[in-house]
Amino acid sequence: MIDSHAGLKAGSFTVQAQERIVFGTPADSAVVTEAVRYGAGRVFVISTGSLSRLDDGPLQRIVRALGSRHVGTRSAIRAHSPREDVIAAAAAARAAQADLLVAVGGGSVIDATKALQICLWHGLDSPAAMEPYRSGSGAALRAKADMPPEPIRMIAVSTTLSASEFTPNAGVTDLQTSTKHMFSHRLCVPRSVILDPAVTLDTPEWLLLSTGIRAVDHAVESYCSALANPATEPLSLQGLRLLSRSLPRIKANPRDLEHRLEAQFGMWQAIAASAAGVGMGASHGIGYALGASFGVPHGHTSCVMLPSVLRWNCAVNGERQHALAAAMGAPDRSAADLVADLVAGLGQPGSLRAVGIKRENFDAIAERSMTYAPVLKNPRPIRSPADVKEILELAW
Repeated sequence: MIDSHAGLKAGSFTVQAQERIVFGTPADSAVVTEAVRYGAGRVFVISTGSLSRLDDGPLQRIVRALGSRHVGTRSAIRAHSPREDVIAAAAAARAAQADLLVAVGGGSVIDATKALQICLWHGLDSPAAMEPYRSGSGAALRAKADMPPEPIRMIAVSTTLSASEFTPNAGVTDLQTSTKHMFSHRLCVPRSVILDPAVTLDTPEWLLLSTGIRAVDHAVESYCSALANPATEPLSLQGLRLLSRSLPRIKANPRDLEHRLEAQFGMWQAIAASAAGVGMGASHGIGYALGASFGVPHGHTSCVMLPSVLRWNCAVNGERQHALAAAMGAPDRSAADLVADLVAGLGQPGSLRAVGIKRENFDAIAERSMTYAPVLKNPRPIRSPADVKEILELAW
């Protein structure tokens, strides 16, 4: 029998367990509306120290609006979501008998809260207890199957453009090994996401704009992925269009909420392909090593690595990169140069030197990068640490 499907593009598009994206309305009222909709009476908030120190920032407004529904706040999540911070927040939420979690902050806070859910579902009470539940561990499948009947879920209010709120994956750092591990379950994805451009007004400019480049990285690497397909490609390109247009406008006119909302739509579209199951490449994988092992912020890893990864990959996906350049409004230029110019125009670091990386760190970065799946899924195959070092040299 002749296979009538021969030659067809095959794949899948995962639809996440996300119910609502609320945009353009005040975050405090939106959180209350969602809590009421879910029947939650004991809401626990997770955030970061920088937001807790504001007099009247998004965290304070949300807590005020929740009123008697608010049963506690843990605002001590550090960058790159250390396991210790996840466990401490889980213990506080457990003691408060929370029935809904609200993450207020950037990618580290949202990732920590996603992993925190796993800790509550399975009674995990130490960093070591998390080990069997991380992706790739021997017990991960059993852990995913052994779920409580009504698992606690979360709402996310994002103050950056990292887009963690649209995926079920949580990057959590093991401080003992300086390694970032993934924790994932379909119910880890926030049940509701609140996109309010006003909550980004208190975010430091460098953080907002650099996470905007992180969102650009999502668009670029998902479009260039071997798993990209006609369902995901328009999402990646639209995200890139919106971001490349809105980020410079935010820089030029920081208080304009329309530009910030457009950037939020851009980061949403840019991450959509990844949330649907399309993988990332070397910019993300090397970025994990730079972040977990050397403390480089998420956004800055994309600022310094994405142009060089594009240049290294161009020999195998030049046509794809032409489409990226067209989406950025300059089809006659290279995508790598356009991204580098965007980074520079936003006042963000454009080299490894600028984020404190030394050449003597290259061997350790290259070895560590080879342990991360996105490096192994790069469009141009990376076969050894020597290939990673070639990219690092381009970024130097």
